Amino acid sequence: MESKQKVILTGDRPTGRLHIGHYVGSLRRRVELQNSGEFDKIFIMIADAQALTDNADNPEKVRQNIIEVALDYMSAGIDPQKSNILIQSQIAELTELCFYYMNLVTVPRLERNPTVKSEIKMRNFTGVPVGFYTYPISQAADITAFQATTVPAGEDQEPMLEQTREIVRSFNFTYGDTLVEPKILLPENEACLRLPGTDGQAKMSKSLGNCIYLSDPSDEVKKKVMSMYTDPLHLQVSDPGHLEGNTVFTYLDAFCKDEHFERYCPDYANLQEMKDHYTRGGLGDVKVKKFLLAVLEEALEPMRVKRAELEKDIPYVVDVLKKGTEAAREVASQTLRDVKNAMKINYFEDPDWVKEQEEKYKG
Repeated sequence: MESKQKVILTGDRPTGRLHIGHYVGSLRRRVELQNSGEFDKIFIMIADAQALTDNADNPEKVRQNIIEVALDYMSAGIDPQKSNILIQSQIAELTELCFYYMNLVTVPRLERNPTVKSEIKMRNFTGVPVGFYTYPISQAADITAFQATTVPAGEDQEPMLEQTREIVRSFNFTYGDTLVEPKILLPENEACLRLPGTDGQAKMSKSLGNCIYLSDPSDEVKKKVMSMYTDPLHLQVSDPGHLEGNTVFTYLDAFCKDEHFERYCPDYANLQEMKDHYTRGGLGDVKVKKFLLAVLEEALEPMRVKRAELEKDIPYVVDVLKKGTEAAREVASQTLRDVKNAMKINYFEDPDWVKEQEEKYKG
C-alpha cells in the first residue's frame, strides 16, 4: 500500500549508553532528516521489549538505560517538537500485531535470516529464546504499526527489512491492501556503515571495552583516542603507513570534513593529502590521533553541554517519553484496527457480523 505520508521509524535497544558508532551509523542522520522537513512524522523507538529477549535475567539493566538512551538522543539533537521518542513496551498494539504476523512466516524462513543467525552466534545462546528468534516478526510489527515508509539503519539490518517487506506483501495479498511497505535508508558514508572498535575489532561492544560513548568526558575520550589501534608495522615516523584496518583513519573517514583541517591541522587541505603523506612515510600516528581527537571533541562537546542541562530536569525527559509514546500509540491503534478489519476479526465493531449471525440462526 502506498502511504499518503512520509514516515520514519528507527530506534535502539536500551542495553547501554550510545556510542559514536550509533551516532555516525544512524543518529546523526536522524537529526538531519528530522531537521530537513521532508518527513511528516518521525518515530524513534527505545526498544526495551526487544532488549529483554536476551536480557530476561537482567531487567534492571534495561530499566536503567531507558533514560540514558533518551538523554543521548536529545543531547545529539533529537527534538521532541519534531520527533516522537517512544518506549516500545508501553504500546500493547505492537504485541498483538506481532501475534497475527507470526502466521505469515515459516520457521525455515526465520532460520534463513542472516542477521538472526549472526546475532544468535554472537550471543552464544545455550537455548535461543523464542522472542529473540522471532525478532524479525516483532520488528515488522514495529515498522508497520507506525506506517513507516523509511527506516534509517545499517546494512546489517537489510535482511530484517526484507523480511518486513515479505510480511507486508503476504498480509496485503491475503487480506487486502492494508499495510505500508517500507524502504531502508543506509548511511551515505561507507565508513559509517559499521564503525570498528577502538582496538580494531570489527564492532564496538560494551563488553569488549572498545567504545567511545557520546557521554564520555573529554579526558576519557582523549585516553581512548590516544590508545587506538593503528598500523602495527608503522614503527617509525619515517616508515610508510597502511590505511587498511587502521582505526584512526576509519574514524576520520566517518567524522572529518575539509574545514576541520583549516581549524586543527592546516598542514593539509583535506583527508586525502593526510592519507598520502601517511602512506609514503613521514607522518606519525600521534599527530593523526591528535587531529582525530580535535574533530571528535568538536562533535561531542555540544552534546555534553546539552546533556548536562537535561540531567537537571529528568521529569521533563520522562514527560517527553510519555508524550511521544502516547502519540505513537494513537497511530499504532489505528493500524491495529485496520489490520483486524482486513482480517475480519473485528466482531463487535462490525454490525454486519451481528446481522449475519442473526440471519444464520433465524427460524
